[in-house]
Amino acid sequence: MRIVFLAISLILLMAACSDAGAGDPAETVENYMQAKVDGDVENIRALLCSEMEQFFDRESNTFATVSGATIEDMTCTAKGDEGVVRCTGKIVALYGTEEQEFPLVSYRTVQEAGEWKWCGEAP
Repeated sequence: MRIVFLAISLILLMAACSDAGAGDPAETVENYMQAKVDGDVENIRALLCSEMEQFFDRESNTFATVSGATIEDMTCTAKGDEGVVRCTGKIVALYGTEEQEFPLVSYRTVQEAGEWKWCGEAP
């Protein structure tokens, strides 16, 4: 009986933990940035916060007219519990014959329906 009680308690604890703060804001930003470079509109839409949905077309077409867009040396770290994620690295893209670099910066994330969402650049 004691083993059954412990097993049920463990299952309930795991379920509660999976709902609270699901995911990692830094991982969300990394996934979002990769989706943006790849032009993966489904993932961009899934990772955008509701506040940024009005900018979906802009976000999903950012690198549509370039070739060879890649992310180099991306590392993202959540800054405390503020929802700010600081990233290093850069996006490199070829515009015509000219290579352009876009440094990664800090981004805002928010939780919506228990999941972290990308919500634009942080001030």
